[in-house]
Amino acid sequence: MTPRIDAVEVVVADMAAALDFYRRLGLAIPEAADTEAHVALDLPGGLHLLFDTQDTIRSFDPAWTPPTGGHGLALAFDCGDPATVDATHDDLVAAGHRSHLPPWDAFWGQRYATVLDPDGNAVDLFAALAPA
Repeated sequence: MTPRIDAVEVVVADMAAALDFYRRLGLAIPEAADTEAHVALDLPGGLHLLFDTQDTIRSFDPAWTPPTGGHGLALAFDCGDPATVDATHDDLVAAGHRSHLPPWDAFWGQRYATVLDPDGNAVDLFAALAPA
């Protein structure tokens, strides 16, 4: 069998804060998950999004430490249209999350922004620009 991507994992310091952030991006996450150490979501297309607390990771990898210096992986959310990129960015920032790159028209033809989740992970927001 050829390996295939099945899941993306986000390691979190505060499960409730992280899940609140991702709910604001439209993910249907039950409120009861806020107190769990591991949360798994089934996404369209068969992909899974996993959330694990730092303590969960340390339970099987005691030497694990959070990354430093910047992100090496980002989650990207298609917002459908440029106005929704701006509105989603502004909603997240108003809720207290940090903007890394405010919305801008990227040279590759997308409205683009990056917000940091509660653990400093980059979350990109994008939508195709209307043809000129």
